[in-house]
Amino acid sequence: MNENIKAKLAVLPAQPGCYLMKDRHNTVIYVGKSKLLKNRVRSYFNGANDRKTQRLVQEITDFEYIVTSSEIEALILEMNLIKKYDPKYNVMLKDDKSYPYLKITSERHPRLLITRRVKKDKGKYFGPYPNVIAAKETKKLLDRLYPLRKCNNPPGRPCLYYHMNQCLACSENPPTVKEYQAIVQDITSFLQGGYGNIKKDLNSKMYEASEHLNFERAKELRDQIQHIEIVMEQQKMSINDHTDIDIFGYSYDKGWMCIQVFFIRQGKLIERDVSVFPFFDEPEENFISYIGRFYLHQHHPKPKQILLPIGADNELVKELLEIEVHTPFRGRKKELVELAMENANISLQEKFSLIERDEERTIQAVEQLGEALNIEIPHRIEAFDNSNIQGTDPVSAMVVFIDGKQNKNEYRKYKIRDVEGPDDYETMREVIRRRYSRVLKDKLPLPDLIIVDGGKGQMSVALDVLENELGLDIPLCGLVKDDKHKTSELLYGSPPEIMDLSRKSQEFYLVQRIQDEVHRFAITFHRQLRGKGLFQSELDRIPGVGEKRRKLLLTHFKSLGEIKKASIADLTKLGIPINTAEDIIGHLNEKD
Repeated sequence: MNENIKAKLAVLPAQPGCYLMKDRHNTVIYVGKSKLLKNRVRSYFNGANDRKTQRLVQEITDFEYIVTSSEIEALILEMNLIKKYDPKYNVMLKDDKSYPYLKITSERHPRLLITRRVKKDKGKYFGPYPNVIAAKETKKLLDRLYPLRKCNNPPGRPCLYYHMNQCLACSENPPTVKEYQAIVQDITSFLQGGYGNIKKDLNSKMYEASEHLNFERAKELRDQIQHIEIVMEQQKMSINDHTDIDIFGYSYDKGWMCIQVFFIRQGKLIERDVSVFPFFDEPEENFISYIGRFYLHQHHPKPKQILLPIGADNELVKELLEIEVHTPFRGRKKELVELAMENANISLQEKFSLIERDEERTIQAVEQLGEALNIEIPHRIEAFDNSNIQGTDPVSAMVVFIDGKQNKNEYRKYKIRDVEGPDDYETMREVIRRRYSRVLKDKLPLPDLIIVDGGKGQMSVALDVLENELGLDIPLCGLVKDDKHKTSELLYGSPPEIMDLSRKSQEFYLVQRIQDEVHRFAITFHRQLRGKGLFQSELDRIPGVGEKRRKLLLTHFKSLGEIKKASIADLTKLGIPINTAEDIIGHLNEKD
């Protein structure tokens, strides 16, 4: 523990607030809150922590804190700080998955859509559906039952769905607003649990079709009935209360927590959400923080009521979310809360050991790589690879691994600007210069280790840019492939030397994964550019001709040959300016 931290620990206030832990780059790596800052922050440095927390503490070189007047203020501040800094140890706060909803739009010709974003746009939303397949199957069923708009065709221009009796908006006499509202009401009733009448109606039509010997139609209706039963009735757990309710349960063990959320809609348990994550503070506080983020940051719609287990701070959640919060002590609701708790415990016991083992293995690989190179633990690794075919469309790519795991949000692609021909060294020079000039300019986090795909030449030009042009002292190594294009050697040092890494070690597997990933990313980018080039029209090369004008010309003249035969007057009749028309004719004839 450094002297700066000791001095700050001695003057910590006995008040509620938030604290921000920082690493040697002054980057915020963890944000927490507490009713009593003095005790909580000191507990990190008392030496009685598990390995997971010890790893966090080893990276802390400084911290700061913000005092609040109440616990609710600390909770809100904590969520805002995490959203702002995105600390790597607040892993449970990075869950950006959003679940799909079924939406009926509020347009003149309404549509039924699947969306992951709930907006205030007067549309009707139903869900959420953590099971994406269930959402798609439900929409497919409703598309067969209700002929809402499926296309953008104008009235009188029928689409394929029209001929399947699934889209009436493009018919010559589309439904009136009143008729549309009747369909919308039927779909709403269906999704809110009132599908019993629809089943009854379908049964009646099925028997009627069978009596008229229309067995194909009867079979189709039978299949629809079966689909309703699979999609809408697969969940039998229910309560008599038709209020929208979310039920939370949690379990924790060995520094890991699992939280289960049951979604009750129209009295039926339609889906559940499961989250497993490590935590560093008091479990009850983490549980409450998770609930706040679940609605305020992950944008789940708030239900009418939330049910929490015994011991949870209901008043704090109620004040934060401004909705009803209860802890049931008897009846079916109490049983469902207990069931959520039991499911959380089962999921945790199944998952946390595997997650923890994978986490330990990955972190150990990073630590052992640092030891092999005799550098500090390379928590952040950035790797580069170039790609070109005989010098055409040269590109480069960068991937980022944090604590041994991919961070795809920070991947970057580079089109090479200044290098002519297949010059791998100068390509590497340009990309390293562009990347770390931007890092310095925008004050982005610096990597603990840079890996370049290549040998001594690539390392030499990269080091020249870093040290002599930018004044950066960042460890850099090179990866050499064998004749089978597999990772063969790791080069490091000045002059570069081959590092003696066992081919079966975790650190070797780590650098191999990094090299494979950056190569995959670079190749994919290069293929995308080449693909665009292969299918690019000659019209795209003419200034003033964008996508709309290209489509207009090809739709009207059908081919480049016909455009070349046209006169400037023919082009201007389509609304193309005369100077652009002259450029088009001149370019195509010159090309010919």
